[in-house]
Amino acid sequence: MNISTDSSDERWMRQAIQLAESVMYLTAPNPRVACLIVRDGQLLASGATQRAGGPHAEVMALRQAAERGVDLRNCTIYVTLEPCSHFGRTPPCVDALIAASPVRVVIAMRDPNPLVGGRGIARLRAAGIAVATSVCREEALALNPGFVARMTRKTPWAWLKLASSIDGRIALPSGQSKWITGTAARADGHHWRARSCVVLTGSGTVLADNPQMNVRHVETERQPVKAIVDTRFEVDEAARIFDGAETWVFTCRHDPEKAARLADRNVRVIQLPPSGHRVDLHAVMQWLGEHDINEVHVEAGARLSGALLSAGCVDELLVYMAPMLLGEGIGMVDMARLDDLALAQAFEFTETRPVAPDLRLRARHVQHWNTLLQAVGN
Repeated sequence: MNISTDSSDERWMRQAIQLAESVMYLTAPNPRVACLIVRDGQLLASGATQRAGGPHAEVMALRQAAERGVDLRNCTIYVTLEPCSHFGRTPPCVDALIAASPVRVVIAMRDPNPLVGGRGIARLRAAGIAVATSVCREEALALNPGFVARMTRKTPWAWLKLASSIDGRIALPSGQSKWITGTAARADGHHWRARSCVVLTGSGTVLADNPQMNVRHVETERQPVKAIVDTRFEVDEAARIFDGAETWVFTCRHDPEKAARLADRNVRVIQLPPSGHRVDLHAVMQWLGEHDINEVHVEAGARLSGALLSAGCVDELLVYMAPMLLGEGIGMVDMARLDDLALAQAFEFTETRPVAPDLRLRARHVQHWNTLLQAVGN
């Protein structure tokens, strides 16, 4: 039975979510989680999950409480994800919470991991601890859509970053696109690179722009893996993207000599079956999910962007729109023509924010998001 909640529960949970945001770039492939210990309206201790293999949020908070000599009797513990109940790289957090004997535990969302899946909640209740769930569930899910997606559908959460004019052009007919959006928007985009596990682009973008595809404008201890979809394996071995950082190339072409040369530069070549005339994009996402990738940040040209959308592989749109009109030019995505509006994929705007002088728009795929929400509910 779920106990009742009040406005103070939401206030404390939002504070926990804010703390979890502080480890946004750190915890993958584990989820970003935070824990607060509260009594009589006072915060006694707090903690957030560390690097994979390190302590989870609950253990960090309990350690801080012990260091401060805090008496945990009659306290309430707020945690942004159901405490784990299985042995992984660390012992079960639910054991540590039960040992602390709080009077109450408030949880934002159920753990979608089938090894947990309500077992942590059940064990807390069996120990006589009152439990409230689904407090600020949607805000908590927004921290970890990739973890939930990987646990439930076995593929990562992918967002598509686009930079366009008001009339939806990403480049002039000549291909010139530097720069449609301003420096602030480009720097802001690096936050999304940094929180992702993989930055994905296409061979056409590598050929046209010779990008580095790393994180440079925000501080992070962990660089995401760089990945290229290159059906014919034509990428230039001297491209700047091959800078020694871990890089994956998805291709249909077997070229062991080229693959071996790139392997010396920390590049892994993954040969996948074709779908039509290109790499099977569903197979790419499945491979990424199998290799513990939670979130994918896509920065690509109109063709790959359109192909990912057409394949249903895009979960979220991240659009930077510049206050200019280009007229004739290259559109945002190259997709097959629809003969009926009913066939259009439905996205829902979740944020509109100025990033001077541009505008940042975010939109989630409605069906994909609702499926995740159901997975982390009561």
